[in-house]
Amino acid sequence: MFFKFLLRRLIYVIPTLLITTLVVFSFILLIPGDPVVALLGENATPEKIAQMREQLGLNDPILVQYGNWLLHAIHGDLGKSIFTGQPVFEAVTGRLAVTFQLVFISMLVSVGLGMFFAITSVYFPNSVMDYIARFISILGASLPNFWVAMLLVVFFSLTLNWLPATGFISITENTAGFFKTVLLPAISLGAVGMAVITRHLRSSLLEVMGADFVRTAYSKGVSRWRSIFNHGLRNAMLPVVTTIGIGFGNAIGGTVVIETIFAIPGTGQLAVNSILQRDFTMLQGVVLILIVLVIIINFITDIVYALLDPRIEY
Repeated sequence: MFFKFLLRRLIYVIPTLLITTLVVFSFILLIPGDPVVALLGENATPEKIAQMREQLGLNDPILVQYGNWLLHAIHGDLGKSIFTGQPVFEAVTGRLAVTFQLVFISMLVSVGLGMFFAITSVYFPNSVMDYIARFISILGASLPNFWVAMLLVVFFSLTLNWLPATGFISITENTAGFFKTVLLPAISLGAVGMAVITRHLRSSLLEVMGADFVRTAYSKGVSRWRSIFNHGLRNAMLPVVTTIGIGFGNAIGGTVVIETIFAIPGTGQLAVNSILQRDFTMLQGVVLILIVLVIIINFITDIVYALLDPRIEY
């Protein structure tokens, strides 16, 4: 049954990808500005502009352009950058490692701190930690990530001079330098996810801890700490798994802003540069690959959700 479930989910992914490619291709064409004019300059002659448009295939009907682009994309060819001539797939995958490192650390911040605040809040009800957890869950969900980023830069970089305000060092180059450069952007990117996980896990744990099987465990002498970890977390983690899956998608999308603020050379910064340069080919490739990653993450989330709860019908 589980393999049938996997097969069914894989079949659902195919039309999702097709719709995604159509939306990405269509919406990006609606961005104002002519990439040919941006490439050749305002002083370019109409003859040069017409020649370049013909060379790039921009004179073909929209459906023909989409069909050619989709056919090449299926084979891993997303075209070449209008400005640099670099293959789009090569440019995007070359920056994915940086984005992955940032997103991974931000999710560690979200899940680690979110679970810590939620568990301590339930273990110490109506205590100072409980009120702190509630305050953080409200504050973190209320502040946008770019505002959190600016506050962190002002306090930790400009005031205390503890951490760099911009730049990025890969973990493969220098581990200490990596954590110094990634800490502020990771916290900025993971603040909202931390708040949401804290709120959802706290609510789920409180509901589970009032269930009959937990009260039975209490009557057998099981401590509150063991009952939370052995009985509460497994049953309370189901909505949190969905939250974590959504958080991954939000973190990937949030890199566009955070990488620009902290001057991190990832896919988010590449997308912003493509918009400013009207490099539609590069922008299409960046958006498509990021959306495919989100679809894959949602697929993995469905699998984990089904494994955690055997009652789910495959």
